Amino acid sequence: MSPDSITASAAVTKTERTQARARATRNRKFLVLGSRIVLLLAVIGLWEWLARTAVIDPFNFSMPSKIWEQIRTWVVDGTAQGSLWEQIWYTLYEALLGWVIGVIAGVLLGIALGRIRFAADVLGPYIKVLNALPRIVLAPIFLIWFGLGPASKVASAVVLVFFPVFFNAFQGAREVDRNLVANSRILGASNRQVTFQVVIPSATSWIFTSLHVSFGFALIGAIVGEYIGATKGLGLLVAASQGTFNAAGVYAAMVILAVVALLAEGLLTFLEKRLFRWKPADADSAR
Repeated sequence: MSPDSITASAAVTKTERTQARARATRNRKFLVLGSRIVLLLAVIGLWEWLARTAVIDPFNFSMPSKIWEQIRTWVVDGTAQGSLWEQIWYTLYEALLGWVIGVIAGVLLGIALGRIRFAADVLGPYIKVLNALPRIVLAPIFLIWFGLGPASKVASAVVLVFFPVFFNAFQGAREVDRNLVANSRILGASNRQVTFQVVIPSATSWIFTSLHVSFGFALIGAIVGEYIGATKGLGLLVAASQGTFNAAGVYAAMVILAVVALLAEGLLTFLEKRLFRWKPADADSAR
């Protein structure tokens, strides 16, 4: 067999293996998606059956059909506080604003303390004490300070978002490869250049990891604030439904919140993949 034929055969074999791996990856994605759908339908069906046969109390636990009917009613007729879309936007606005403020503050302070050891040693104990506080209980205090408007909900979202972002940014700044920093110094980079061209890019993956969790915390902060006291929002829908013993309304608001959170998670995942296209695909598939 000639060298050219051997090379061609090896290329064909490599191509076939690549195609086989791509098919296996695609089949696994379909299998995972199908399993998720089947599991969801099974849980919904079991819940509906248990409620209709009175194995569980339908008054307290409601049932998926009533929850769907409640969502449809809100979409078509609106809520007592206004249209459903207005409630969703009000909560989303508070969560987004609190999330952005918390992320910016957490990243800036985390990178700064990660780079300035003296400041970290001075402020570290205070940050740990603040982190140990049950931050949800601050919501009534913010309500007293800022009133029933969105400011109190934004403040609740900020304090929930800040700490996970801060600690990830701080750790990311501390975990930068020392050889990269040393080489940058040798090449004449200033502290500012090292921070912006070495430290921040290296810490970006740590920061993005915290963003996935922190947006959920922002929603929790907004919802808890609205639940305690508000004029609009999904948290107010939960409180109003609870006050009228409308279990379907409580679950319906939770379903809407879950959809909003999943859409936000999908958007963050998309942005992360776009920003980190240089990362090996094997690293993601192995997780």
